[in-house]
Amino acid sequence: MSRTIKLGIIGAGNIGAVHATEFSKLKERCEIVAISDVSRPLAESRAEQFGIPSVEESAEKLIARSDIDAVVIGVPNRFHADFAVSALEAGKHVLLEKPMGLNAEHAKRIVRAQNSTGNVLMVSHQMRWDSLPMEVKSQMEQGALGDIYSAKTGWYRRKGIPGWGTWFTRKEMSGGGPLIDIGVHMLDLAFHLMGDPKPVAVSGAAYAEFGPKRKGIGSWGTPDWNGVWDVEDFSTALIRMENGSTLTLEVSWAVHMDTDSQPFVHLFGSEGGASIRGSQGKFLTESFDRAIEVELKTQDKDEGPRVRMSRHFLDCVESGKQPISSAITGLTNNLIIDAIYESSRTGSEVRLDWDGLR
Repeated sequence: MSRTIKLGIIGAGNIGAVHATEFSKLKERCEIVAISDVSRPLAESRAEQFGIPSVEESAEKLIARSDIDAVVIGVPNRFHADFAVSALEAGKHVLLEKPMGLNAEHAKRIVRAQNSTGNVLMVSHQMRWDSLPMEVKSQMEQGALGDIYSAKTGWYRRKGIPGWGTWFTRKEMSGGGPLIDIGVHMLDLAFHLMGDPKPVAVSGAAYAEFGPKRKGIGSWGTPDWNGVWDVEDFSTALIRMENGSTLTLEVSWAVHMDTDSQPFVHLFGSEGGASIRGSQGKFLTESFDRAIEVELKTQDKDEGPRVRMSRHFLDCVESGKQPISSAITGLTNNLIIDAIYESSRTGSEVRLDWDGLR
């Protein structure tokens, strides 16, 4: 595909505006030609803000347009599968916000549609495109860490519940709380840096100690005090892989602890380790009986992860290659998240169900 790629954005909220901002930096390769949202005034406002020539009445009408090559989907999780499957079946390529599905069954629908159509489906996990994880990944692939036998990842927010009572805190719309909101980012990043081992079993627990008391409220979203809270505000898990490695995860929207609210990943390898916390990182190893540390820092003029992610999506649309955050990686995350919730409910380890992909 040598011509300019024509994009449509479904969802004009904050995340839709983020995608519009990043793709606008790549105007030599793409053009945003349409946007839609359930709130037409919001869609019209975004169209004016980003110079988008057309506002469609619905996602369905945007997907049906013959002049659109790819769609960017940034809507509540409940609608991810419906819109993604419709777009793939209409011949569109799809950049889909995380989590890929509301749950694993929704994710499997998307995988089946992607398999049958052959179109590009990329999940929007921008943390893979941060400069520090990219450097760690490069070193890992060169064997600098040896065999990664375990890892730990998480993201603690001390007071960060988003939009209490809105779709964020309604399980039927969001799929869950911090586990599916920010935990999915950490799962995805950890698996990517570990070399994408196949998870087979999960033990986990989820707690709601703040939300039911209307405590721990953050600054993201406007609360609806007449709304619903039926999700967790803290979750923890141990994930076992087919190759014997393990991953531990802890995430919170609210927790009483001394935290700097920085997402983190620690990789434990046979020849070395790596630690990333926010914008700081280290390689760790041993030489001549001494502990050696090499600091990693994000460059001052780094262009940022989201523009790199957007460029990768356009590369995949042009070439037809699989994106690094493919539909299968999205399904992996959804399978684990479902298993953590089920393990919390039953108090038992849960085996992952990989059937139903054809």
